[in-house]
Amino acid sequence: MKFMLLTRAADYAVRVMIQMAKLPEGQRTSLPELAANTNAPQSFLSKVLQTLTKAGLVRSWRGNEGGFEILAPGRNATLRTVVEAVDGPLFLNVCLTSGDSCELERHCPAHEVWVRAQSAVMNILDEVSVAQMALGHQQTHGAKLQQISELPPRQQNG
Repeated sequence: MKFMLLTRAADYAVRVMIQMAKLPEGQRTSLPELAANTNAPQSFLSKVLQTLTKAGLVRSWRGNEGGFEILAPGRNATLRTVVEAVDGPLFLNVCLTSGDSCELERHCPAHEVWVRAQSAVMNILDEVSVAQMALGHQQTHGAKLQQISELPPRQQNG
């Protein structure tokens, strides 16, 4: 079975951006901490962070007090911005890359469906920012902890 998948780099980029957005503004974190918190290999994550730094979403600091810090454009970035910073523009089908890439466009009954699907995917990826995802995760996690704490004590058998 084949799937349409994002690259591992894009997946790790989203994870690391959300992780950094959970930190207070201006706080740095280390590569080992990010790798542990995102379940990503350090060597691969290092390359992803370099790409995010070049895109202006993250700042890297060298030395003993070094590490990585999410910048305001990174906190405000949409999911699409993060993915495209790593993978480049997203297209569901080659016929959507430019008007000249599909000679069947005028006669293809699937083309309009691809256009609508592409638009829907892009709209969803543009709807939420990294900061919103980080906040949403914290709120969801906090709500789950609150629900657990409100449960009646378990009765012990025996």
